[in-house]
Amino acid sequence: MKTRLTHLNESGEAHMVDVGEKNVTTREAVAEGTIRMQPETLKLILSGGHKKGDVFAVARVAGIQAAKKTADLIPLCHAIPITAIEIELVPDEAKSTVRCRVTVRTLAQTGVEIEALTAVEIALLTVYDMCKAVDRGMTLTDIGLVSKTGGKSGDWRR
Repeated sequence: MKTRLTHLNESGEAHMVDVGEKNVTTREAVAEGTIRMQPETLKLILSGGHKKGDVFAVARVAGIQAAKKTADLIPLCHAIPITAIEIELVPDEAKSTVRCRVTVRTLAQTGVEIEALTAVEIALLTVYDMCKAVDRGMTLTDIGLVSKTGGKSGDWRR
């Protein structure tokens, strides 16, 4: 485990890490999170009866857009080329939840963990936004990195 924050310089000031000397490698990050809702809300989503349209389709597109825009949202995040984004939205009727799992890949000098996490958050927030008229009590939960591969620091798994 590293003992210092890389986005702070020796004086403690925020700075963008220089990745110019790092090797371009294949990198992948997987993140996931869950949204809890009322059983009726999930039934409405799954039945396709939502007035705003296909909730999962819109959430997937929002997650993809979010991953691509991460450097615009997170101040010290590098803008990197994303080669693939996969977004799975898996409903669990017994628990009244939807789990979002995002995999992001790149061929770059730095990883895509933040892009994967951002995509999860925004996909789930989109579900919330589309369903808030019928269920304001929805809760986003258990959002985190599942794994990352590639780069100098190697592979990591939760």
